[in-house]
Amino acid sequence: MKNFLIYLVKIIGVLFLSLVILDGLYTLVFLQSKNRGKIETVFNSGPEKYDVIILGSSRANNHFVSQMFEDKGLKTFNFGISGSHLFETSLLLKLMIERKYKIKNIILDADLSIANFKQSEGVSAKFLPYIHNSNVIKEHFMSEEDFDALYYIPFYRYIKYENKIGFREVFYTAIHKKTNVLENLGFYSLSKNKKGNMKNDIRALKPIQNKYYDEIKKICAENHINLIAVMTPMCSNTKGLDYFEKVKKIYPEIHNYENAVEGDQYFSSCGHMNDAGARLFTTRILNDFFIKK
Repeated sequence: MKNFLIYLVKIIGVLFLSLVILDGLYTLVFLQSKNRGKIETVFNSGPEKYDVIILGSSRANNHFVSQMFEDKGLKTFNFGISGSHLFETSLLLKLMIERKYKIKNIILDADLSIANFKQSEGVSAKFLPYIHNSNVIKEHFMSEEDFDALYYIPFYRYIKYENKIGFREVFYTAIHKKTNVLENLGFYSLSKNKKGNMKNDIRALKPIQNKYYDEIKKICAENHINLIAVMTPMCSNTKGLDYFEKVKKIYPEIHNYENAVEGDQYFSSCGHMNDAGARLFTTRILNDFFIKK
């Protein structure tokens, strides 16, 4: 029995050591990544200066043409991330501040995501390789139910989110395989020839006092950043468009551009404009906030 227990302890020890080594190797690879995604690019960057940074979900990523800002002499990057919520947006901004970014203006897509506190697991997983290397990441996840497992159990986070930060992503990162995420200054254009669902129903969404939006406001105030929070266009064939006015009642400072671009020809799906629509909308934003009249 004694020999069996000694053998069992050795097996557990070897397994634990293997997990520690794998955790270290995976993390080391991600600490070198700068050309695959926006989160790792920010984490592994140094101090940067921007006139305009765009934050939010796909409704930021697909709707603000970065080059049009650049053409006006404004150094700009679109850090919008498809599928993200304000949980991730707030954390990405915290990382920028931790990395000593100097930012004059932030354009924030703050509409549909105002309705929840939830994290987007597919996006938030991209922060987890750095949870031991950044206090802001650690503190941001601290209130999550599985924080102890993510933080204290070696390699657990890589196993749980294997499809996002597992072996395949580690391999592509190690060989420096690029994605198109960072192209076009972060803006992702949607084709007018690919039509998605041109009907939408957002009646179930209920805007709330959102703690992550409030965090973003506070960070901007503390760092003297001009925050331009907007609600971006949605096709007219949407049920529940009064949602946007409900957001305004909670946060009057959020600019409602829900109907700033009209016509199905400008939309790739009901909630996302195509390239032509994005250019019309970006022109409107430039005229309203950046071009002196």
